[in-house]
Amino acid sequence: MTSTSARRVASGLLTGVAIAYTLLGLLYYQFGVLLGLTATAIMLTVVALHYVNMRAGLGGRRPALFPLTLVLQALVTYVPDGLLPSGYSSVAAPMLAGSVLVLLPLRWGAPLVAAMTLYGTYATWTGLPFAIVSFFFSLAVPITGAMIYTLVRLARLAVELEEARAELAEAAVLKERLRISRDLHDGLGRSLTAIALKGDLAGRLLDRDPESARAEVTELVQVAREAAQDVRQVARGYRELSLMEETRRAVALLETSGVRCQTHLSEVRLPKPSDEALAWAVREAVTNIVRHSRATTCTITTSHRGGRLRLEIANDGVPDGPVVRRGGLTGLAERAGQAGGTLATGRGDADGFLLVMEVPA
Repeated sequence: MTSTSARRVASGLLTGVAIAYTLLGLLYYQFGVLLGLTATAIMLTVVALHYVNMRAGLGGRRPALFPLTLVLQALVTYVPDGLLPSGYSSVAAPMLAGSVLVLLPLRWGAPLVAAMTLYGTYATWTGLPFAIVSFFFSLAVPITGAMIYTLVRLARLAVELEEARAELAEAAVLKERLRISRDLHDGLGRSLTAIALKGDLAGRLLDRDPESARAEVTELVQVAREAAQDVRQVARGYRELSLMEETRRAVALLETSGVRCQTHLSEVRLPKPSDEALAWAVREAVTNIVRHSRATTCTITTSHRGGRLRLEIANDGVPDGPVVRRGGLTGLAERAGQAGGTLATGRGDADGFLLVMEVPA
């Protein structure tokens, strides 16, 4: 049920309750036309004030003139007891009970409704000849009040659920945008760096070694195709990476940029989330080594112990600070956390930098 339909149902039921209690006021015509007209006029006033209070309650707010509207409803409910016979307030009190429970905190509203019920019992017991009738009017106050409160709360819950659903949908869209942004940053960064390096190298080799230049251009085209494939995979939300494959690409990129690279990878079959997290770590770290360091050597090592796999990526040539940028580091930490692992960075040997990621094996 939508919030609009829930509110319409609640409004219809509350209107039905108001009409029913208004018709009860017609019973006072048995005491004379004047008393009947007085009772009807008073009851219509009660209904009008009840409508103002309930309309605000259904909207999740209080009336503009609150608490005046609630006080006036209480006055037109109980003051006529001095003018009309047989405990008139018990006819109008059930609607007041609903307004009290809806507009006041329950710690105040519940005791007030209890007091109204006790007063109604006394007023009808002394004003009506049959105890069963007194008992009926006494129960009507808390039961009707609770019913009105429940109807309003259900209508409000429908609105809150709809708002929460809209917020969740917006959060899902934002999450997807962040995923695409992160994947494009992490994925295309390496590919574009490799394209730039191979293009520069091909340009330098073009005159003195055309065959080598042609080979670099061929590899450049292959990297560009891989980048295009990466973009398509990001758009589809499908990113299947492996540590072995990403390490192979990393070695090729580092060697092209003049960085000697040694790898020591454990032969361990990893869960897919762990394997992909480590692959992203290799991609991000190597991209930053090429872009932002003066490294000459790099080592990529994994070790298995205690049910976890530890990846270490170390390089030299970082005298002025860590090679991993804060944005990339944050993204890697998120990926490690999603896989149930951890990420740490710090100084390596001498002027080097060390990135460590541990994930479940």
